[in-house]
Amino acid sequence: MIYFFLGSVFNIIIFGYLTNRGYRNNKILESGSDQYKMKNKKIVLSVATVGSFLTPFMVSSLNIALPDIQAEYAADAVLLSWVVTSFLLANAILLVPIGKVADIYGHIRIYRLGIIIFTLVSFASMFAPTIQFLLFLRVLQGIGCSMIFTTGIPILTSAFSPQERGKVLGFNVSAVYIGLSLGPFLGGIFTHAFGWRSIFLIVALIGIIDCFLVFSLLQPEHTKINNKKIDIIGSIIYALTLFAIVYGSSLLPQVIGIILMLCGIPGFILFVKRQLTVSNPVFEIRLFRNNRVFAFSNTAALINYAATNAVTFLLSLYLQYIKGLTPQQAGTILIIQPIIMAVLSPYTGRLSDRLEPAKLSSLGMFFSALGLFILTFLGGNTSNVFIYCALVVLGLGFSFFSAPNTNAIMSSVEKSNYGLASATVATMRVLGQMMSMAVATVIISLLIGKNQITPEYYPLFLKSIHISFMIFTVLCAVGIFFSYSRGKVHLENN
Repeated sequence: MIYFFLGSVFNIIIFGYLTNRGYRNNKILESGSDQYKMKNKKIVLSVATVGSFLTPFMVSSLNIALPDIQAEYAADAVLLSWVVTSFLLANAILLVPIGKVADIYGHIRIYRLGIIIFTLVSFASMFAPTIQFLLFLRVLQGIGCSMIFTTGIPILTSAFSPQERGKVLGFNVSAVYIGLSLGPFLGGIFTHAFGWRSIFLIVALIGIIDCFLVFSLLQPEHTKINNKKIDIIGSIIYALTLFAIVYGSSLLPQVIGIILMLCGIPGFILFVKRQLTVSNPVFEIRLFRNNRVFAFSNTAALINYAATNAVTFLLSLYLQYIKGLTPQQAGTILIIQPIIMAVLSPYTGRLSDRLEPAKLSSLGMFFSALGLFILTFLGGNTSNVFIYCALVVLGLGFSFFSAPNTNAIMSSVEKSNYGLASATVATMRVLGQMMSMAVATVIISLLIGKNQITPEYYPLFLKSIHISFMIFTVLCAVGIFFSYSRGKVHLENN
């Protein structure tokens, strides 16, 4: 994990230096809608849509290939989980600092850099000789992804009017779910036919397409900016705190894991105090204190992703180990949930332009809790129809929650804070995803240890699944309160 730590801190320092230097040179881009001067909004939507498709496609397709990765590298269950967690952690650490930098330099410029990094590293991942080197490349992928996800929503929000916001955000969310849909299906096919490394080739080719779109069609202009700087020290404290908590959770129940997680508590307190006192905070804590809609919507997002992200990870292993399915067969089953999400999200997003997002998101959180509860009854002989029903309910939950909740967050802030709001919701998503993976990883670690998932451990693995889904069900039940209690969003006044 030393590669992860050094790489993340190095990138924070470099971003901060370039940002502070950029203020003095006055060669920075603004990201307001009147600065973009796009001739065709469809171009903006296309670029953001392809970028939103890439990451979930890679994550979901790689989930289906985890057993093959484990077999090739002879990795234990905990180390295997870091193929997912290392990417998410690198993403989370840099989302907030990069969101600040994007508000300074311009969202399109940072998006360009992110898609280049993501594409090149995806290509390099095809040739990873060891799982340790693969984890290092996954960290770099997370860095590129943080640039893409932080800037995609502000680009859309700035280019489209408030009356169209829910609709285009619905399309953006739909792209995410299409990626989740095609990932297990195509990932299973390519893993079965060409091996798991071919997944990275697909991702790299899609990245090349998005590079072409953003460099040939989107031309940000240079304008002067206000004299602000990024809080480098605060960013480093933030990175160290997240690293201690997430890496510590992966070491549980060892003593060092407990110590690292406890160290994250004073780090978090120190970060909050600094952000309340510095003139240019990297994370605007005051928005959480003074804006109930913003605070509760982000809390609901954190809880929702914490409760649902590990579903694909656990079901992928369950279907292949317990049910004995091939990667292609498992991917075909897992495609059900994201297909429903992809189809319904544009409609729920458009609906949130007229109805209160709190009602729609709360309904979505309820369906998510119900779907997770159904999965607590998985057994060695559970029928596929039972799994289909659970995935359908979970798909409904995601559809009604995600786009309306994102619409509420982006509509609760001024245009000058679009980058910050986007970085915040992205951070809640990634933190939730890491929490979800941490819960699953800790439970597997406690019951199975660092052993590979072999037939003798199947009963313990099933027990891990039951405990994980019970915890996730309770989380979603709590999330309903925050989702419904956020207050009203008057979209017409934004």
